[in-house]
Amino acid sequence: MDDFERTIRQFLAHIDVERGLSKATVSAYGADLKKYRQWLADQGVGGIAAVTTQDVERYIVFLDESGESSRSKARRLASIHALHRFAVNEHIVVDDVSAQVKAPKGVSTLPDVLTVDEVARLLDSIPVSQNREHDGVVSEFPDDPVMLRDKALLEFMYATGARVSEACGANLDDVDVDGRIAKLMGKGSKQRLIPVGSYACEAIIRYLHAGRPKLESKSKGPVERRALFLNKRGKRLSRQSVWEIIRGAGERAHIDKPLHPHTLRHSFATHLIQGGADVRTVQELLGHASVTTTQIYTHISPENLIETYLMSHPRAR
Repeated sequence: MDDFERTIRQFLAHIDVERGLSKATVSAYGADLKKYRQWLADQGVGGIAAVTTQDVERYIVFLDESGESSRSKARRLASIHALHRFAVNEHIVVDDVSAQVKAPKGVSTLPDVLTVDEVARLLDSIPVSQNREHDGVVSEFPDDPVMLRDKALLEFMYATGARVSEACGANLDDVDVDGRIAKLMGKGSKQRLIPVGSYACEAIIRYLHAGRPKLESKSKGPVERRALFLNKRGKRLSRQSVWEIIRGAGERAHIDKPLHPHTLRHSFATHLIQGGADVRTVQELLGHASVTTTQIYTHISPENLIETYLMSHPRAR
């Protein structure tokens, strides 16, 4: 193992253990830096002390010529900045050769967002019976336990704005359906409490009553006692499975927009803003460290902009 690879491993251990970043974030850093290291090796650059500012700049050009988006290039450069700062702080190298390399400017793109009607279609596309809880009693449901889970999962993600990792990591004792509140474990192991709407609570109750026990019984090993959402084998649901669930629901709902787990999170935030919630409140609900990150959701559609202008400007009509 050369000193470059050793430094990358030390850096990944640092952000995992000392900074407490999520496993997904650590993995993303690792993938970015592996690609960076391989490219430098192909260029004949040896140890990390041999890297120059020009090498970093040429790598960004290589990414650009490879067709990577501005967002991807900016993310990869952020990983490189973090690695070289770490190397300086640990006295592995003297200078941060990446410090002067700036992220490429690109067109700012808004996240993929569904309309309120599209979200309703997506959630209603999951084939479960329409019986609702009555007088506090939940009757037996003949529904497929997987469909009950999918319904509860997507209702939960839209109700809370949970990241896919937060939904997969949710435990049974993290959700209080009586108090209609959920505890989510966000980035950096930071917890936050989120209100949960009635539709999501009802879907979770039905899943816990008639879906989860059947999925849990499928386990051939130790029974999963903690996880809220289980897969068909009775184990904790994976991120990849959530992607497949959302894509399947989108196909049934005939939604042509790109769908991924964050689509519901983006829609959650956008609909709150459009409904009158202030940015600071949405920031807290999303678990963003900075309000700047949340401000992307304050975009206004042209239709709403025109309507607001006509209603508000004294000489618009």
